[in-house]
Amino acid sequence: MNSERLNELLEKLKTIDCKNIDTILNLARKIEKERIKIKTKGSVKIAVIASYSIQYFVMVLRAMLLSENIDADIYEGKYDGINMEILSDKSELYKFSPDIVIILTNYTDIKKFPNLLESDEEVKKQLELDINYYKNLWNKLSENNTCHIFQTNFALPIEREAGNLEANYFSTKTNYYNLLNLELLKERRKNVNIIDVEYFSSYVGKKYWFDYGGYYLAKLGFNVDYLGLFSQIIVKQIKAVLGIVKKCLVIDLDNTIWGGVVGDDGVNGIILDPNNPIGEAFRNFQRYIKQLKDRGVILAVCSKNNEEIVKEVFAKNEFMILKPDDISYFAVNWNDKASNIIKIANEINIGIDSMVFFDDNPAERAIVSKYLPKVTVINVPEDPSEYIRVLEEASPFEWIQITKEDFNRSNTYIDDAKRKLLKDKIESYDEYLKMLKMKVKIHKLNENSKERFVQLINKTNQFNVRTKRYNENEIDQMQLDKNKILFTISLEDIYSNYGIISNVILECKGKECFIDTWVMSCRVFKRNVEYIVLNKIIEIAKLNKCTRIIGEYIPTEKNKVIKDLFKELGFERYEENEGNKERELYIKEKFELNNISEIQILEDDYKT
Repeated sequence: MNSERLNELLEKLKTIDCKNIDTILNLARKIEKERIKIKTKGSVKIAVIASYSIQYFVMVLRAMLLSENIDADIYEGKYDGINMEILSDKSELYKFSPDIVIILTNYTDIKKFPNLLESDEEVKKQLELDINYYKNLWNKLSENNTCHIFQTNFALPIEREAGNLEANYFSTKTNYYNLLNLELLKERRKNVNIIDVEYFSSYVGKKYWFDYGGYYLAKLGFNVDYLGLFSQIIVKQIKAVLGIVKKCLVIDLDNTIWGGVVGDDGVNGIILDPNNPIGEAFRNFQRYIKQLKDRGVILAVCSKNNEEIVKEVFAKNEFMILKPDDISYFAVNWNDKASNIIKIANEINIGIDSMVFFDDNPAERAIVSKYLPKVTVINVPEDPSEYIRVLEEASPFEWIQITKEDFNRSNTYIDDAKRKLLKDKIESYDEYLKMLKMKVKIHKLNENSKERFVQLINKTNQFNVRTKRYNENEIDQMQLDKNKILFTISLEDIYSNYGIISNVILECKGKECFIDTWVMSCRVFKRNVEYIVLNKIIEIAKLNKCTRIIGEYIPTEKNKVIKDLFKELGFERYEENEGNKERELYIKEKFELNNISEIQILEDDYKT
């Protein structure tokens, strides 16, 4: 930002408790005035459409996005304008051409319900009508614009026409809303994510979430006190779409995942006994952490301790839920924790801003916050029974989707330790690569791989030559374009099956083959897979009678690691583009294939 005053206000906003809505609204107003003064240019276009008044929400959302360095151009839909905005081809919404559309629904949107004693069949008929309405909205948006869609589900209202019997009859309003929420989940398009307002309203308490006076007076969709918290939820989802995600949970040990100090209490003296209420709390927290690991979050340990004793606890204490193979990296020594977190990031090859730190010691948290401001530091309470709640409230690991590759992620990082041992034993790096016995599969993009294809494009920051993000709807359109070629690379070695680790989108027109997208997982850097990919690009270029391949590198803060990629692959700098700092164009006219004998190609859809 160019304004010192704006930066000052944004820094202040970061420190404010989201529950302090008066201060947040006051700051948001001031931020909006400063933003208008300097005429910031939005980097992402977001449309917000709702059944209720959204003026305050949009103002707070914009301010919170700015505080996360996301300068959003936001289209504010008209009051109760979901139908008008989406279903009309002449709507201003489509002229705006948003990257992201947020649809905020309200339980009052549902006008017709089954009769109290209606048959199950009639309930299903009514449900189908309502679901088809929302499917039509999604389809219409997707036909007119390649956007990502967020839609809230329905927060079940307080009123119950049948009292406690509401839960006993299939046809009651409460059950109808529940069915509707489930159907939204089942029928959503791939470019649609459901925002779980029903969970959030239940969490804060429905008698607090619903503000009937605010609705009657100003048509507010929920209590204004929760504007900050709700905006924060939406910001996390938008960040996920933009590829800004947290990947790794870094945990302390003593009084964090077990009670006591292992150096003093011994391997079996720490508090973990399930018959002890404190031990049970720590075990449940471990169980929660393990669930995060099982869905793809990387776990790392950062502890001032004796490594030998720590490893013994993980291996031998009968009450431990977490096991050695659940931890991708142990940084156990007497160094300061900020330095150790940097070491963890380097060892597992992820960015510092991808990390979340959980430590019971406030002094350690303060040090990490000061020296590593990009790390998310959880404010841990003294009571271990509250650990799950605070981590769940912080919800740092918000992703757009989960794929089967995510389930195996932690294991591949753990297997990296085995690879390192192998590498240390062998003097020649080429010999080390041969010992890994790598095998790749090259496949045209298909329905089975599309979800991972989209995820990898949107989550990869380091090996990403142009850092262009595409949603599934846009990928669908590319597959219909005869000039576009989309393919994936899968990898396995003697230790792990990584699944899909690289994606490429090519555009072959006339004599030119342009590399629109090339991403690769950081887990397989420096394994010569890039030469296999280049060979395939060359083969496809020849097949399409292209005489030159054009590569473009758009520098970002995170992809500096591949700034010389095209030079290393034999491309030459495109003379017409010399001196352009915003992007670098490279050209390859000599189509020699690289001999990569250490990698076996098992399958290849594009064999010519």
